[in-house]
Amino acid sequence: MQERYSELRFLTEPTFVDLLADFIASVSDEAIEYGDDRVILRTEKETAPLVEAVRTLAEEAGISLTVESEEKENVDWIQSYQDSVQPIEAGPFYIHPEWYDPMEGKINILINPALAFGSGHHATTHSCLEVLGPRVREGDTLLDVGCGSGILALAARKLGARVELCDTDPLAVQSAAENFALNGEEYEAIWEGSAHKSGKTYDVVVANIIADVLKAIAPQLKVRTKRGGTLILSGILDKKEEGVTQAFEDLDLLERKAKDEWITLVYRA
Repeated sequence: MQERYSELRFLTEPTFVDLLADFIASVSDEAIEYGDDRVILRTEKETAPLVEAVRTLAEEAGISLTVESEEKENVDWIQSYQDSVQPIEAGPFYIHPEWYDPMEGKINILINPALAFGSGHHATTHSCLEVLGPRVREGDTLLDVGCGSGILALAARKLGARVELCDTDPLAVQSAAENFALNGEEYEAIWEGSAHKSGKTYDVVVANIIADVLKAIAPQLKVRTKRGGTLILSGILDKKEEGVTQAFEDLDLLERKAKDEWITLVYRA
């Protein structure tokens, strides 16, 4: 890839855009872009012969034409994207995409960012990882409700827990399964839906969703948490916190963690 490329903009009347585009496509193998009154072509090749051919066509066909040319820097968009996604540390965990090396002395979780699913950068995911660290023990059972990328269940699995995951979004279920495979880890079960589809109780239940959903499924979350077990709730905007605490006021609040405008609550069932 060359360091710079040329962007040619052929401006004409809307009536002639299709004709102009067809001609340019016939004499150049570069991709072209249409506008209401223009055809745009980007190339690393010499542009003078192409511009001359288009000008000749315009003169012969009586087409109004203005040609603008601009030299631009060629950007490696893949590299730029990779550079923009930084690994993070949260509690004992180091979350990184595959183009970064693991960190010695940390529990490494490999997550390649995809769609809107958590890669640890959002305040709620970060806080959940911080509170999971000291609370999940080897052999614990954990249910991740609204699992997204599966990052929280993955963190618990790497601490030695036996984990199950669910999400109402089928794409999230697929993403979580792929991330477990990427990390060489296994889950006990994964399904599309919510906590009500499980008939079990768990040592730890974590739900990083939104406040209104947490309130709506509060009975499900409580019944799935073992007596004396831990329930971690996140995705709560500070202005919505009171409604959530009221829905779970029958449990013992162990910890409240605030990060930016987001709240994470840890309860004992």
